[in-house]
Amino acid sequence: MRSYNPDLTPPWKKSAPVPEVPADPDLVVEEVSTGFCGAVIRCEAGTVTLEDRFGKHRVFPLEPRGFLLEGRVVTLVRPVSAPARPTRTASGSVAVPGARARVARAGRIYVEGRHDAELVERVWGDDLRIEGVVVEYLEGVDDLPAIVAEFGPGPDARLGVLVDHLVPGSKESRIAAQVTSPDVLVVGHPYIDVWEAVKPSALGIPAWPVVPRGQDWKTGVCRALGWPSDNTGAVWQAILKRVTSYKDLEPELLGRVEELIDFVTAP
Repeated sequence: MRSYNPDLTPPWKKSAPVPEVPADPDLVVEEVSTGFCGAVIRCEAGTVTLEDRFGKHRVFPLEPRGFLLEGRVVTLVRPVSAPARPTRTASGSVAVPGARARVARAGRIYVEGRHDAELVERVWGDDLRIEGVVVEYLEGVDDLPAIVAEFGPGPDARLGVLVDHLVPGSKESRIAAQVTSPDVLVVGHPYIDVWEAVKPSALGIPAWPVVPRGQDWKTGVCRALGWPSDNTGAVWQAILKRVTSYKDLEPELLGRVEELIDFVTAP
C-alpha cells in the first residue's frame, strides 16, 4: 500500500511563498540571519559567496527565504543559464578550446601528498595536460634523495619537487639540501600543510587558526573552526571545492608551482 503523508499544517500557519531569484554575478543581497550585505561573486551547488564593499567574502547556504533583495525576502537559486566558455584556465593562462593533451614528458613534478596533488590538478590541470607534465605524490619527503636517485633525472627528464614547510632549519630543508642534481629543482612553501595555501577568504573564515606544537595540525584546525575532526579527508574535499582559480591561493604557493612547471618544460 502506498504511504500517504498529508500536510496537516493549518493554512494560517503556512509561510507565504517567496520568489526564487537566480544568484547571478553582481546581484546585491542581504543574508537574513547575519545582516551581511554583498554582491554575488560565486554560486555553487548549495552555497553562494558574497563580497561586501570592503572586499570581505562570506559563504552562505542557499536556504529557502534566506536573503533580502531590495528589502524583500527571497530564495536564491543557482542560475540556470549555462556559463560562457572560460577564456582563461584556472591558473590564469589563456585557454585553448579543444586542445589535446600532449604525450607525457619524461620529466615529472613530485609533491608531498594526495592533497597537494589534488590542489595542483585543480588549478593547473589544464596547463599540465597541454604541456604533458605528470604530477605524482610521494607520501612525505623523508626518502627524497633515494627517490630522486631512482628516478634518474637528466637534461631530457627533469624533475621538480614541491615540499611543504620548506623554511630554514626545518627537517624538510635539511632533506632538500641533500638533492644536488642540476636536473632537479626542489622548491617549497612555508605552510605546515597545503591546506594553509588556500586563502581564508575563499572559505569564509577570517584566518587559519594557530595549532599548538605537538598537535596534529589538520585535527587542530578542524576543532578550532568547528569542522568535523574525525574525517579530515571529507573536510579537504569541501575546501577543494572552494578553490576555483589561482585567485583563491596564496602567492607563496602560486610562484613555486609556476617555477616547477617552467623548469620541467624548459627546452
